[in-house]
Amino acid sequence: MGVALKGQSGLWPLEDSLEELGQLARTAGAQVVGVMTQHLDRPSPKYLGKGKLEELRELRQALGAGTVVFDDELSPTQQKSLEEALGEKVLDRTALILDVFARHAQTREGRLQVELAQHEYLLPRLVGQWSHLERLGGGIGTRGPGESQLETDRRLIGRRIQRLKAALEAVRQHRARYRARRQHDGVPVVSLVGYTNAGKSSLLNALSGAGVTVRDQPFSTLDPVTRRILLPGGETVLLTDTVGFIHKLPPALIAAFRATIEEIQESDILLHVVDISHRNVAQQAEVVDQILHDMGLDNRPRVLALNKADLLLPSPRESAVRELANALHATQERSVIVSALKGWGLDRLRATLEDVLRDMMREPPRPAARHKARTTNMP
Repeated sequence: MGVALKGQSGLWPLEDSLEELGQLARTAGAQVVGVMTQHLDRPSPKYLGKGKLEELRELRQALGAGTVVFDDELSPTQQKSLEEALGEKVLDRTALILDVFARHAQTREGRLQVELAQHEYLLPRLVGQWSHLERLGGGIGTRGPGESQLETDRRLIGRRIQRLKAALEAVRQHRARYRARRQHDGVPVVSLVGYTNAGKSSLLNALSGAGVTVRDQPFSTLDPVTRRILLPGGETVLLTDTVGFIHKLPPALIAAFRATIEEIQESDILLHVVDISHRNVAQQAEVVDQILHDMGLDNRPRVLALNKADLLLPSPRESAVRELANALHATQERSVIVSALKGWGLDRLRATLEDVLRDMMREPPRPAARHKARTTNMP
Protein backbone atom coordinates (compact mmCIF):
# COMPACT_ATOMS: atom_id res chain seq x y z
CA MET A 1 0.00 0.00 0.00
CA GLY A 2 1.44 3.32 -1.03
CA VAL A 3 0.37 6.96 -0.84
CA ALA A 4 1.44 9.84 -3.08
CA LEU A 5 0.90 13.41 -1.89
CA LYS A 6 -0.10 16.15 -4.29
CA GLY A 7 2.83 18.37 -5.16
CA GLN A 8 5.40 15.93 -3.75
CA SER A 9 6.41 13.83 -6.73
CA GLY A 10 9.86 12.97 -5.36
CA LEU A 11 12.46 10.99 -7.24
CA TRP A 12 10.41 7.84 -7.61
CA PRO A 13 7.05 7.20 -9.26
CA LEU A 14 4.76 5.58 -6.69
CA GLU A 15 4.34 2.43 -8.79
CA ASP A 16 8.11 1.93 -9.01
CA SER A 17 8.50 2.44 -5.26
CA LEU A 18 5.82 -0.20 -4.63
CA GLU A 19 7.51 -2.58 -7.04
CA GLU A 20 10.68 -2.26 -4.98
CA LEU A 21 8.63 -2.77 -1.81
CA GLY A 22 7.29 -5.99 -3.33
CA GLN A 23 10.83 -7.17 -4.04
CA LEU A 24 11.74 -6.51 -0.41
CA ALA A 25 8.65 -8.45 0.72
CA ARG A 26 9.55 -11.44 -1.45
CA THR A 27 13.12 -11.34 -0.12
CA ALA A 28 11.63 -11.52 3.37
CA GLY A 29 9.71 -14.66 2.36
CA ALA A 30 6.28 -13.16 1.65
CA GLN A 31 4.01 -13.67 -1.34
CA VAL A 32 2.61 -10.45 -2.78
CA VAL A 33 -1.08 -10.90 -3.65
CA GLY A 34 -2.26 -7.33 -4.15
CA VAL A 35 -1.20 -3.71 -4.57
CA MET A 36 -3.18 -0.55 -3.82
CA THR A 37 -2.38 3.15 -4.08
CA GLN A 38 -3.96 6.43 -3.03
CA HIS A 39 -3.26 10.01 -4.08
CA LEU A 40 -3.96 12.58 -1.36
CA ASP A 41 -3.98 16.38 -1.37
CA ARG A 42 -2.56 16.49 2.17
CA PRO A 43 -1.22 13.95 4.68
CA SER A 44 -3.86 12.06 6.64
CA PRO A 45 -3.38 11.54 10.40
CA LYS A 46 -4.32 7.90 9.82
CA TYR A 47 -2.14 7.67 6.66
CA LEU A 48 -5.17 6.70 4.49
CA GLY A 49 -8.48 8.37 3.84
CA LYS A 50 -11.55 6.75 5.40
CA GLY A 51 -12.96 5.44 2.13
CA LYS A 52 -9.64 4.03 0.91
CA LEU A 53 -9.07 2.36 4.29
CA GLU A 54 -12.41 0.54 3.97
CA GLU A 55 -11.55 -0.43 0.39
CA LEU A 56 -8.20 -1.81 1.57
CA ARG A 57 -9.90 -3.77 4.37
CA GLU A 58 -12.31 -5.38 1.88
CA LEU A 59 -9.47 -6.20 -0.54
CA ARG A 60 -7.41 -7.78 2.24
CA GLN A 61 -10.34 -9.98 3.26
CA ALA A 62 -11.07 -10.98 -0.34
CA LEU A 63 -7.43 -11.95 -0.97
CA GLY A 64 -6.96 -13.63 2.40
CA ALA A 65 -3.83 -11.60 3.04
CA GLY A 66 -2.31 -11.99 6.50
CA THR A 67 -0.13 -8.86 6.38
CA VAL A 68 -0.44 -5.39 4.90
CA VAL A 69 2.84 -3.60 4.15
CA PHE A 70 2.95 0.19 3.79
CA ASP A 71 5.58 1.96 1.69
CA ASP A 72 6.42 4.61 4.29
CA GLU A 73 7.49 4.54 7.91
CA LEU A 74 4.36 4.65 10.07
CA SER A 75 4.13 6.32 13.44
CA PRO A 76 3.23 4.00 16.34
CA THR A 77 -0.24 5.57 16.47
CA GLN A 78 -0.80 5.09 12.74
CA GLN A 79 0.33 1.47 12.89
CA LYS A 80 -1.96 0.71 15.82
CA SER A 81 -5.03 2.35 14.27
CA LEU A 82 -4.41 0.65 10.90
CA GLU A 83 -4.13 -2.77 12.53
CA GLU A 84 -7.39 -2.18 14.39
CA ALA A 85 -9.16 -1.08 11.20
CA LEU A 86 -7.77 -3.84 8.96
CA GLY A 87 -7.92 -6.66 11.48
CA GLU A 88 -4.48 -7.97 10.49
CA LYS A 89 -0.79 -7.37 11.02
CA VAL A 90 0.55 -4.12 9.58
CA LEU A 91 4.20 -3.54 8.67
CA ASP A 92 5.85 -0.43 7.33
CA ARG A 93 8.82 -0.15 5.00
CA THR A 94 11.26 0.16 7.91
CA ALA A 95 10.06 -3.04 9.60
CA LEU A 96 10.32 -4.89 6.29
CA ILE A 97 13.89 -3.72 5.67
CA LEU A 98 14.79 -4.72 9.22
CA ASP A 99 13.43 -8.20 8.57
CA VAL A 100 15.52 -8.54 5.40
CA PHE A 101 18.59 -7.34 7.27
CA ALA A 102 17.97 -9.86 10.06
CA ARG A 103 17.79 -12.69 7.49
CA HIS A 104 21.07 -11.72 5.85
CA ALA A 105 23.23 -10.75 8.84
CA GLN A 106 25.96 -13.40 9.14
CA THR A 107 28.68 -12.02 11.40
CA ARG A 108 28.42 -11.03 15.06
CA GLU A 109 28.87 -7.39 14.09
CA GLY A 110 26.08 -7.57 11.55
CA ARG A 111 23.71 -9.23 13.98
CA LEU A 112 24.51 -6.65 16.67
CA GLN A 113 23.80 -3.79 14.28
CA VAL A 114 20.50 -5.28 13.13
CA GLU A 115 19.36 -6.07 16.66
CA LEU A 116 20.10 -2.52 17.78
CA ALA A 117 18.03 -1.11 14.93
CA GLN A 118 15.19 -3.54 15.70
CA HIS A 119 15.08 -2.60 19.39
CA GLU A 120 15.19 1.13 18.69
CA TYR A 121 12.34 0.68 16.19
CA LEU A 122 10.30 -1.41 18.65
CA LEU A 123 10.70 0.76 21.76
CA PRO A 124 8.18 3.53 20.84
CA ARG A 125 5.75 0.88 19.58
CA LEU A 126 5.50 -1.12 22.81
CA VAL A 127 2.16 0.40 23.77
CA GLY A 128 0.44 -1.41 20.92
CA GLN A 129 1.95 -4.71 22.03
CA TRP A 130 -0.15 -4.62 25.24
CA SER A 131 -3.34 -3.01 24.00
CA HIS A 132 -5.15 -6.35 24.21
CA LEU A 133 -4.98 -6.15 28.03
CA GLU A 134 -7.06 -2.96 27.92
CA ARG A 135 -5.34 -1.68 31.03
CA LEU A 136 -3.45 1.28 29.60
CA GLY A 137 -4.24 4.95 30.05
CA GLY A 138 -4.83 7.34 32.92
CA GLY A 139 -7.48 7.44 35.60
CA ILE A 140 -8.73 5.20 38.41
CA GLY A 141 -8.63 1.47 37.80
CA THR A 142 -6.18 1.58 34.93
CA ARG A 143 -2.99 0.60 36.74
CA GLY A 144 -2.90 -3.11 36.11
CA PRO A 145 -0.66 -5.88 34.82
CA GLY A 146 -0.61 -4.45 31.32
CA GLU A 147 1.07 -1.25 32.41
CA SER A 148 3.45 -3.14 34.67
CA GLN A 149 4.49 -5.43 31.84
CA LEU A 150 4.87 -2.45 29.50
CA GLU A 151 7.20 -0.66 31.89
CA THR A 152 9.16 -3.87 32.48
CA ASP A 153 9.60 -4.36 28.74
CA ARG A 154 10.68 -0.76 28.31
CA ARG A 155 13.37 -1.17 30.94
CA LEU A 156 14.55 -4.49 29.48
CA ILE A 157 14.75 -3.10 25.96
CA GLY A 158 16.45 0.07 27.20
CA ARG A 159 19.11 -1.99 28.96
CA ARG A 160 19.58 -4.19 25.91
CA ILE A 161 20.02 -1.12 23.70
CA GLN A 162 22.74 0.19 26.00
CA ARG A 163 24.56 -3.18 25.94
CA LEU A 164 24.31 -3.33 22.14
CA LYS A 165 25.67 0.19 21.79
CA ALA A 166 28.57 -0.67 24.09
CA ALA A 167 29.36 -3.80 22.08
CA LEU A 168 29.21 -1.88 18.81
CA GLU A 169 31.42 0.85 20.24
CA ALA A 170 34.03 -1.83 20.93
CA VAL A 171 33.67 -2.98 17.31
CA ARG A 172 34.04 0.61 16.10
CA GLN A 173 37.21 1.11 18.12
CA HIS A 174 38.64 -2.17 16.81
CA ARG A 175 37.95 -1.02 13.25
CA ALA A 176 39.55 2.34 14.02
CA ARG A 177 42.74 0.61 15.21
CA TYR A 178 42.76 -1.56 12.09
CA ARG A 179 42.32 1.51 9.88
CA ALA A 180 45.16 3.25 11.71
CA ARG A 181 47.47 0.31 10.91
CA ARG A 182 46.38 0.43 7.26
CA GLN A 183 47.12 4.14 7.09
CA HIS A 184 50.51 3.56 8.72
CA ASP A 185 51.28 0.92 6.08
CA GLY A 186 50.18 3.32 3.37
CA VAL A 187 47.79 0.88 1.65
CA PRO A 188 45.07 2.79 -0.24
CA VAL A 189 41.46 1.78 0.41
CA VAL A 190 38.72 1.69 -2.24
CA SER A 191 35.13 1.32 -0.99
CA LEU A 192 32.42 -0.14 -3.17
CA VAL A 193 29.26 1.91 -2.72
CA GLY A 194 25.96 1.85 -4.54
CA TYR A 195 22.28 1.06 -4.55
CA THR A 196 21.33 -2.34 -3.22
CA ASN A 197 21.50 -5.12 -5.81
CA ALA A 198 23.64 -3.04 -8.19
CA GLY A 199 26.24 -5.82 -8.28
CA LYS A 200 28.87 -4.62 -5.78
CA SER A 201 29.58 -8.11 -4.42
CA SER A 202 29.76 -9.53 -7.94
CA LEU A 203 32.28 -6.86 -8.88
CA LEU A 204 34.32 -7.58 -5.73
CA ASN A 205 34.41 -11.25 -6.73
CA ALA A 206 35.35 -10.43 -10.32
CA LEU A 207 38.22 -8.13 -9.30
CA SER A 208 39.60 -10.15 -6.39
CA GLY A 209 38.23 -13.69 -6.53
CA ALA A 210 36.73 -13.11 -3.07
CA GLY A 211 34.04 -15.76 -3.41
CA VAL A 212 31.42 -13.65 -1.62
CA THR A 213 27.91 -15.09 -1.83
CA VAL A 214 25.87 -13.29 -4.49
CA ARG A 215 22.07 -13.27 -4.73
CA ASP A 216 19.74 -11.40 -7.06
CA GLN A 217 17.90 -9.72 -4.19
CA PRO A 218 18.21 -6.62 -2.00
CA PHE A 219 20.79 -6.48 0.80
CA SER A 220 22.39 -9.85 0.16
CA THR A 221 25.59 -8.36 1.65
CA LEU A 222 25.50 -6.57 5.01
CA ASP A 223 28.91 -7.21 6.50
CA PRO A 224 31.98 -5.43 5.09
CA VAL A 225 34.31 -7.71 3.13
CA THR A 226 37.83 -6.50 2.28
CA ARG A 227 40.20 -8.04 -0.26
CA ARG A 228 43.53 -7.02 -1.78
CA ILE A 229 43.67 -6.38 -5.52
CA LEU A 230 46.67 -5.63 -7.72
CA LEU A 231 46.60 -2.66 -10.07
CA PRO A 232 48.34 -2.71 -13.48
CA GLY A 233 51.37 -0.79 -12.21
CA GLY A 234 51.95 -3.28 -9.39
CA GLU A 235 50.41 -1.27 -6.54
CA THR A 236 48.20 -3.08 -4.06
CA VAL A 237 44.94 -1.57 -2.83
CA LEU A 238 42.28 -2.81 -0.42
CA LEU A 239 38.82 -3.17 -1.94
CA THR A 240 35.95 -3.14 0.57
CA ASP A 241 32.37 -4.17 -0.15
CA THR A 242 29.79 -2.36 2.00
CA VAL A 243 26.05 -2.47 2.66
CA GLY A 244 23.93 -1.14 -0.19
CA PHE A 245 21.71 1.93 -0.05
CA ILE A 246 18.01 2.24 -0.83
CA HIS A 247 15.56 5.11 -1.08
CA LYS A 248 13.62 5.89 2.10
CA LEU A 249 16.52 4.37 4.04
CA PRO A 250 15.47 4.45 7.73
CA PRO A 251 17.62 6.76 9.90
CA ALA A 252 17.66 4.09 12.64
CA LEU A 253 19.42 1.70 10.27
CA ILE A 254 21.99 4.30 9.29
CA ALA A 255 22.72 5.03 12.94
CA ALA A 256 22.94 1.34 13.86
CA PHE A 257 25.38 0.69 11.01
CA ARG A 258 27.70 3.49 12.12
CA ALA A 259 30.72 1.18 12.39
CA THR A 260 30.17 -0.09 8.85
CA ILE A 261 29.54 3.36 7.40
CA GLU A 262 32.79 4.63 8.89
CA GLU A 263 34.58 2.22 6.56
CA ILE A 264 33.21 4.28 3.67
CA GLN A 265 34.12 7.59 5.33
CA GLU A 266 37.72 6.46 5.83
CA SER A 267 38.27 5.24 2.27
CA ASP A 268 40.56 6.97 -0.23
CA ILE A 269 38.43 6.32 -3.32
CA LEU A 270 34.72 5.57 -3.72
CA LEU A 271 33.87 3.07 -6.44
CA HIS A 272 30.20 3.83 -7.14
CA VAL A 273 28.57 0.80 -8.77
CA VAL A 274 25.31 1.33 -10.67
CA ASP A 275 23.06 -1.12 -12.48
CA ILE A 276 22.77 0.44 -15.94
CA SER A 277 20.14 -2.12 -16.97
CA HIS A 278 17.65 -0.84 -14.36
CA ARG A 279 15.00 1.54 -15.65
CA ASN A 280 15.43 3.74 -12.57
CA VAL A 281 19.21 3.86 -12.80
CA ALA A 282 19.31 7.67 -12.66
CA GLN A 283 17.09 7.77 -9.57
CA GLN A 284 19.12 5.05 -7.87
CA ALA A 285 22.36 6.92 -8.56
CA GLU A 286 20.83 10.12 -7.18
CA VAL A 287 19.81 8.33 -3.96
CA VAL A 288 23.41 7.19 -3.49
CA ASP A 289 24.74 10.66 -4.32
CA GLN A 290 22.45 12.22 -1.71
CA ILE A 291 23.49 9.76 1.00
CA LEU A 292 27.18 10.33 0.20
CA HIS A 293 26.52 14.07 0.34
CA ASP A 294 24.89 13.65 3.77
CA MET A 295 28.02 11.78 4.87
CA GLY A 296 30.22 14.69 3.81
CA LEU A 297 31.87 12.77 0.97
CA ASP A 298 31.14 15.11 -1.95
CA ASN A 299 34.83 15.79 -2.59
CA ARG A 300 36.13 12.25 -2.14
CA PRO A 301 37.67 10.90 -5.39
CA ARG A 302 35.09 8.73 -7.14
CA VAL A 303 34.94 6.27 -10.01
CA LEU A 304 31.63 5.29 -11.56
CA ALA A 305 31.33 1.61 -12.56
CA LEU A 306 28.40 1.18 -14.97
CA ASN A 307 27.69 -2.47 -14.20
CA LYS A 308 25.48 -5.18 -15.75
CA ALA A 309 26.34 -4.05 -19.28
CA ASP A 310 25.68 -7.62 -20.46
CA LEU A 311 21.96 -7.01 -19.83
CA LEU A 312 21.96 -3.87 -21.96
CA LEU A 313 24.63 -4.11 -24.62
CA PRO A 314 26.01 -6.84 -26.89
CA SER A 315 29.51 -5.54 -26.14
CA PRO A 316 31.05 -2.56 -24.31
CA ARG A 317 31.22 0.68 -26.35
CA GLU A 318 32.98 3.94 -25.64
CA SER A 319 29.97 5.97 -26.78
CA ALA A 320 27.76 4.14 -24.27
CA VAL A 321 30.07 5.20 -21.45
CA ARG A 322 29.67 8.88 -22.31
CA GLU A 323 25.92 8.66 -22.91
CA LEU A 324 25.24 6.85 -19.65
CA ALA A 325 27.57 9.07 -17.64
CA ASN A 326 25.78 12.14 -18.97
CA ALA A 327 22.40 10.58 -18.16
CA LEU A 328 23.56 10.05 -14.58
CA HIS A 329 24.91 13.61 -14.28
CA ALA A 330 28.30 12.03 -13.70
CA THR A 331 30.41 14.03 -16.14
CA GLN A 332 32.77 15.03 -13.33
CA GLU A 333 33.45 11.40 -12.44
CA ARG A 334 35.58 8.87 -14.26
CA SER A 335 33.19 6.32 -15.71
CA VAL A 336 33.87 2.78 -16.87
CA ILE A 337 31.32 0.42 -18.37
CA VAL A 338 31.70 -3.08 -16.95
CA SER A 339 30.02 -6.42 -16.55
CA ALA A 340 31.08 -8.25 -13.42
CA LEU A 341 29.34 -11.37 -14.75
CA LYS A 342 31.04 -11.36 -18.16
CA GLY A 343 34.32 -9.78 -17.08
CA TRP A 344 33.92 -6.80 -19.41
CA GLY A 345 35.89 -3.66 -18.64
CA LEU A 346 37.72 -4.96 -15.56
CA ASP A 347 41.20 -4.17 -16.86
CA ARG A 348 40.13 -0.64 -17.71
CA LEU A 349 38.54 -0.27 -14.28
CA ARG A 350 41.81 -1.27 -12.58
CA ALA A 351 43.70 1.19 -14.77
CA THR A 352 41.22 3.96 -13.93
CA LEU A 353 41.64 3.35 -10.20
CA GLU A 354 45.40 3.54 -10.69
CA ASP A 355 45.05 6.85 -12.57
CA VAL A 356 42.97 8.31 -9.73
CA LEU A 357 45.56 7.22 -7.15
CA ARG A 358 48.34 8.86 -9.19
CA ASP A 359 46.34 12.08 -9.40
CA MET A 360 45.84 11.98 -5.62
CA MET A 361 49.59 11.65 -5.06
CA ARG A 362 50.13 14.87 -7.01
CA GLU A 363 47.65 16.77 -4.83
CA PRO A 364 48.37 18.15 -1.33
CA PRO A 365 47.56 15.57 1.35
CA ARG A 366 44.10 15.68 2.91
CA PRO A 367 43.86 16.85 6.54
CA ALA A 368 44.05 14.07 9.10
CA ALA A 369 40.50 14.75 10.29
CA ARG A 370 38.00 13.00 8.10
CA HIS A 371 34.64 14.30 6.95
CA LYS A 372 31.77 13.92 9.37
CA ALA A 373 28.05 13.58 8.75
CA ARG A 374 26.29 16.92 8.35
CA THR A 375 22.57 16.19 8.49
CA THR A 376 20.21 15.04 11.18
CA ASN A 377 19.42 11.71 9.59
CA MET A 378 23.00 10.49 9.47
CA PRO A 379 25.24 9.31 12.37
